[in-house]
Amino acid sequence: MRPRRRYEPARPSVPHARINDGIRAPRVRLIDSDGSQVGIKTTDEAREYAYAKNLDLVEIAAGADPPVCRVMDYGKYRYAEEQKAKLARKHQQQIHIKEIKLRPKIGVHDYETKKGHVVRFLNQRAKVKVTIMFRGRETTHPDRGRDLLMRLAEDVQEIGMIESHPLLEGRNMTMVLAPTKSAGEKAKVEPEAKTEPEAKTEPEVKAKPEVKAKPEVKAKPEVKAKAEPESKSSESAVVTEQAVAEDADGA
Repeated sequence: MRPRRRYEPARPSVPHARINDGIRAPRVRLIDSDGSQVGIKTTDEAREYAYAKNLDLVEIAAGADPPVCRVMDYGKYRYAEEQKAKLARKHQQQIHIKEIKLRPKIGVHDYETKKGHVVRFLNQRAKVKVTIMFRGRETTHPDRGRDLLMRLAEDVQEIGMIESHPLLEGRNMTMVLAPTKSAGEKAKVEPEAKTEPEAKTEPEVKAKPEVKAKPEVKAKPEVKAKAEPESKSSESAVVTEQAVAEDADGA
């Protein structure tokens, strides 16, 4: 009976630099945190020197005799190295190669469609490998395939240049086009032009009709108090007094 395989757990990743207790050399050349050389020390002395400064002892040149170690903060050192690698990957240009296949007797509409694909790939900053496929006795006329490739190169010469000239390999003829510096610029300009909103004309504000001033209301003449009732009351008072006097005389 075949024995079963034992499961082996994944080993932890080993750091690319030995630090502190991971340094196995008996003697090391010690460099201080400010870059000055301390000299050749035993590993224990160098480790104690680093611990006294609350830092790590990092082996930076394992191939030297004796190995070179430096006193530093290993966490900051790893972070700085990762940032450098990240920045290098950011500025690194990835080259993509697209392939387009044609036939020597391709039609006009099919040719325009294939050319549109080539233009799109070049505007994406990708290289394009154009392949002419020959069949049967078409291999006896390779000049037709070469003329077709050169025609395509002339049609896209504004955004693409020939990196590898037409080369016949067996039944296939290949040519490589690379994007020029102006490739992709028109595609960026067109969306920006579309996004600009048209200036809206403000509607004309109609002038409001003038409000006619209301005619002034004439003040009503003050009504004069009637004095007739007062005069009548005074006359009646005089008459009564005369009557009283006459009655007194008669008595």
